Amino acid sequence: MNQNKYAAVVAIVERGKADHLVEAARKAGATGATVFFARGTGTDEHLSFFRLQVDAMKEVALILAPQTHVEEILSAVTAAGELSEPGKGIVFTLPVGEIIGLDYLWNF
Repeated sequence: MNQNKYAAVVAIVERGKADHLVEAARKAGATGATVFFARGTGTDEHLSFFRLQVDAMKEVALILAPQTHVEEILSAVTAAGELSEPGKGIVFTLPVGEIIGLDYLWNF
């Protein structure tokens, strides 16, 4: 098993914002991403702001990359989405043990 050879960068943002993050990730070395829709859950007070309903619909950008590129991709996604600011979304990484079918994208 290729422990720590690859990682996943996962960003969860408001609907309509993921494409901008994916573009920043590409400029930082990502070869692509998968974007899908999700629905956030939470208590009613988290879903309203000044009596206006906040859209619970989210986009999730899943970026698989070699571990050697993850720090730069994570930085680019964080900056592009202003994810260090409260309420803008979240981004995290996960280790990936094996990837089958994508090795041709990266030269090691």
